Amino acid sequence: MKCTNNRYRNRRRKRRKKKSGLRILAALICLIVLISAAGVGIWVYLNPVSWRIASFEQEKYDTAVYQGAFFAQDLCVAAGDVQLAGFDDDDSLHAAGLFNLDKHSVEYGYHLYDRLYPASTTKIMTAYLALKYGNTDDTVTISEHATDFNWDEVTCGLRAGDQITLYDLLCGLLLKSGNDCGTAIAEYISGSEEKFADLMNTEARSLGATGTHFVNPHGLHDENHYTTAYDLYLIFNECVKNETFMEIISMDSYTGTLTGSDGTVRNETWVPSNYYSNGTTEAPDGIRVFGGKTGTTDQAGCCVILYSEDMENHPYISVIMGAEDKNFLYQEMNRLFTAGITG
Repeated sequence: MKCTNNRYRNRRRKRRKKKSGLRILAALICLIVLISAAGVGIWVYLNPVSWRIASFEQEKYDTAVYQGAFFAQDLCVAAGDVQLAGFDDDDSLHAAGLFNLDKHSVEYGYHLYDRLYPASTTKIMTAYLALKYGNTDDTVTISEHATDFNWDEVTCGLRAGDQITLYDLLCGLLLKSGNDCGTAIAEYISGSEEKFADLMNTEARSLGATGTHFVNPHGLHDENHYTTAYDLYLIFNECVKNETFMEIISMDSYTGTLTGSDGTVRNETWVPSNYYSNGTTEAPDGIRVFGGKTGTTDQAGCCVILYSEDMENHPYISVIMGAEDKNFLYQEMNRLFTAGITG
């Protein structure tokens, strides 16, 4: 059973039409920069469902490019921390940010460029690549490796030999935060987690996320798997331009259909992990939280990145990383909403 949510589509289409001219120009500028700075990119079509990278040599972007022409005019850019009246920095957090998408401004920034562990916020990049290179109607067969997780690592109940659509895998990935869904998507797109991680890193650089390095599609801890709060904004900002991504993160639940290797059909229902979408926490008056992605490990702390709108439908992306627990995470997010949006 597929749930759909069209409430934001007309508004986003108008916004895209208004900005399409600027984005075409920005794309041309980015293409010129990439060609001159990155060397030769070779993309090879290897199967009916995915493009694979055969070779892509790329230099790190110069800081002036990173924060200037490369980003054109439709991204929020800040050189460092940005103060916000009514919201004092809390040094117990690892990082935080509030980005006004209409004004292209950073309303608040705290340790935006510090290297941090992302935990399951990693999965926004996994979803981005699944939507970019995959077909949501395709059926994916689950490998033994995709079910190999410890009892305390979140999964969506996938079993080896199961068949499930990519769309359902995305719902399990983004709502319940299933690590098994992440591995299954990686194998579907690239054949292995290792090759998918290479694709993640190449795509991250192409989005300007040069402070990021991924080694897996789910975010389970690895010292070499890291990002920044600002890079997460860049990746999430691309994700929310996709209607299917927005449709999924806006759901309050989803029931996936899985067909076992013996032909038995069963259902799994997945509820969002973020407290606004699952009803645990209410946003301040005047704020509508559509959804987002959470992440929690001992090393990363409690993290969340969200897409929200005010009463005039002005869009925002907000991120907090490294809260000591989930209650404090959403307490601080509500403070950030109040100071930066409704205040």
